[in-house]
Amino acid sequence: MSTIPDYKPGLEGVIASETKVSLLDVEQEEIVIRGYNLIELAEKVSYLEVAGLLLNGELPGRQQQQEMQQEISHYLELPDYLTSVFPLFPSSMGMMDRLRTGVSMLAGEAFDLDDRSKTANKRKTMHLLGALPSIVAGSYRSRAKQEILRPLSRLSFSANFLYMMTGSEPSQREADTFDQSLSLYSEHELPNSTFAARVIASTNSDIYGAMTGAVASLKGPLHGGANEEVMKMLLQAQTPEGLKELLDARLAAKERIMGFGHRVYMKKMDPRATLMKKSLYDLAQDKNRMDLYEICDLGETIMAQKKGLYPNLDYYAAPVYYLLGIPIELYTPVFFAARAAGIGAHIIEQQENNRLFRPRVRYTGPRGLHP
Repeated sequence: MSTIPDYKPGLEGVIASETKVSLLDVEQEEIVIRGYNLIELAEKVSYLEVAGLLLNGELPGRQQQQEMQQEISHYLELPDYLTSVFPLFPSSMGMMDRLRTGVSMLAGEAFDLDDRSKTANKRKTMHLLGALPSIVAGSYRSRAKQEILRPLSRLSFSANFLYMMTGSEPSQREADTFDQSLSLYSEHELPNSTFAARVIASTNSDIYGAMTGAVASLKGPLHGGANEEVMKMLLQAQTPEGLKELLDARLAAKERIMGFGHRVYMKKMDPRATLMKKSLYDLAQDKNRMDLYEICDLGETIMAQKKGLYPNLDYYAAPVYYLLGIPIELYTPVFFAARAAGIGAHIIEQQENNRLFRPRVRYTGPRGLHP
């Protein structure tokens, strides 16, 4: 009789790691980040403060915030060897592929690449947090034959990220809304990309390699990309009536509707989506686009009534990003840039108390064959 435990497809419900980073408590409808409620954090503190909490285990004080802002600002300035490569990428190369290549290239300037200590990994995560927005924005603008914009010293981290993508300095409302979205995307326990990064890190590979693997994971449409597909659907629908017709047709064809449902949030609305819906309402009022809010609200109602499915973060982040002027193909790269804080925290934790991941399989092939 086999001694291999019961098989769980997709490892669903299997505890793969112990962590102090985060927890999805579905029963309490709470996302816990180092002991704090993520929604409360997103409402009250900045993304960089959330990132500091993830990396250091406590919210940064004023001096720590200033030091973190200074370090991040330094890394926002990409080295010439990296920006000079952007024009060499094939024009058909997708944004996640550009991001994956850029992350891998960052390893080239890491003098302590093979140092797995907590201190070194924190520094390298800060390097990534600063460089990722510039890679996302710069590689996109290079492909679009637009000037690559340098960060402005007077702008915050999130405002600079938005500015470098759109070419326009954001208003305070826009910067705050975008910053909140980054916090909501920052960490979510052990999704595929985070797990992929921990698996790679468990081999004692370097943090850039683990992050590169995480980008490749998030590129997959079953993990990332939902926010982009949501916006394409909304633009195709154009009106509430158009969305109703579109959803009816797709549901009749048994097609998956992106932005609804979640492996963890099976019977309730993603609490991050609830907060992002409020942000969409405020932003839509500012920009006289309540029509877009009404379309999204109707879609939420239809899916709840017809399928018992509720919005996840991507459903409301998509129209928020659209109103912020972010190009649709950058939605998933932005998602990854935000999530790098959480993934970095997991990589640090993995390598502090490491055990190589080496699961088993249930063999379903033949036996006893001979040549």
